[in-house]
Amino acid sequence: MPTKKVTMQRFIKLYRKESGNQSVTMAEVAEYAASKGWELPKPRTGLERLAEQFAAAAREEVRRDEVTGRPYRANMAVTDYINGQQSTLWTDIDEASRPIAHKALKQRRNQMIGDAVHLAYDVEHWNRVNPGEMPIQMPLDFTDDVAEHMAADEGDNQEAA
Repeated sequence: MPTKKVTMQRFIKLYRKESGNQSVTMAEVAEYAASKGWELPKPRTGLERLAEQFAAAAREEVRRDEVTGRPYRANMAVTDYINGQQSTLWTDIDEASRPIAHKALKQRRNQMIGDAVHLAYDVEHWNRVNPGEMPIQMPLDFTDDVAEHMAADEGDNQEAA
């Protein structure tokens, strides 16, 4: 028996086929699924939604380093299991102990690596199934990109001064 995710993935393909649209929004798919009797998920409670809003606010808070003037994220997130349940703990970066900071930064780096691996798989696949097209090249060494963006931020900081 397929998992719920596999069933949903199959339904997305069905919707694309039945609608005749190559590209679709998930709102369109959800509306179509509901019209076909798909059971809607349990609504989030107000408390759950509020917690999500606080997490979004924490994630988006940016400060400027008082010496370099460069922006940095004010809050670090560490995902861990507490009493057998996955939770995200948020810590102010300026108050984080080294073990917490190291774990948070390592988790963010691992997310980036995971994204890069899947990007490489996607590029490889697209190039393979489109042999008549010029292959898409997608370098995964971000060293120059990071340096370029940091230099641009530095220029922005000097203009603001």
